Amino acid sequence: MKIKIAVPSKGRISEPSINILEKAGLGLIDKNNRKLISKTFNEDIEVMFARASDIPEFVNDGVADMGITGVDLIEESESDVSELLDLRFGQTKLVLAAPEDSNISSVDDISDDMKVATEFPVLTKKYFEEKGLNLKIVRLSGSTEAAPFIGIADLITDLTSTGTTLKMNHLEVIDVILDSTIKLIANHESLKTKRKLIEAISTSIKGVLDADRKKLIMMNVDEDDLHKVKKVMPSMGGLTISEVLSEKKTVAAQAVIDEREVFELVNDLRNAGARDILVVPIERII
Repeated sequence: MKIKIAVPSKGRISEPSINILEKAGLGLIDKNNRKLISKTFNEDIEVMFARASDIPEFVNDGVADMGITGVDLIEESESDVSELLDLRFGQTKLVLAAPEDSNISSVDDISDDMKVATEFPVLTKKYFEEKGLNLKIVRLSGSTEAAPFIGIADLITDLTSTGTTLKMNHLEVIDVILDSTIKLIANHESLKTKRKLIEAISTSIKGVLDADRKKLIMMNVDEDDLHKVKKVMPSMGGLTISEVLSEKKTVAAQAVIDEREVFELVNDLRNAGARDILVVPIERII
């Protein structure tokens, strides 16, 4: 029973999506050729390349069992899918913006006779309906930020991560419609019929996420100094200790730490009596 995972074929989330699959052990065999379907190191798992905007519907319809795409695209397509994991990248916001020199500084300044340009008509319509407004929506497929300055619309809704593009185009954010990030999603029926394999994939990817910015630190410590080492050692699950047979009763100790702690911690451990200290990268934590 095979699993098909849909990932973006291009754009800002394509490479991070492929990278996280590869770190999870699902190396793509045909990724350089960019075929529609790529086999992986697991004969039961294939990767399908698609437009990010199509992925929610592909997973909803069962064309793909799983997919990687943004919350904004899931909500815009109104797809009924299971969200398995937040992949912790691609954070962005769908915002409502107006020209800086307009008289619009809040939603209260907006009236029904105005127009709004967007690539997200469904989310935009829902937003204004919740505000009790019925603006005309002008659907665009790109360059939304130019719409107010060429007379197409009074307002826009658009994705932004830093706000730089909006500022460059003399637009200011009026409100945030949706906070979006990248999700691992699954088809409801596939979750029932292929649960074991889907859970294995999800667990491996979660292991990669949990290992992000973590290091394994290993050292040898004389038993007499062990209490001092324990005192300075932060760790996820406590210090793991195994006795090393020697006349000096030396023990081997290891722990998982955040990479931000490494610089100061190595010196603290050395001063506490630890020696032969190794800092090792971690690929996954299950």
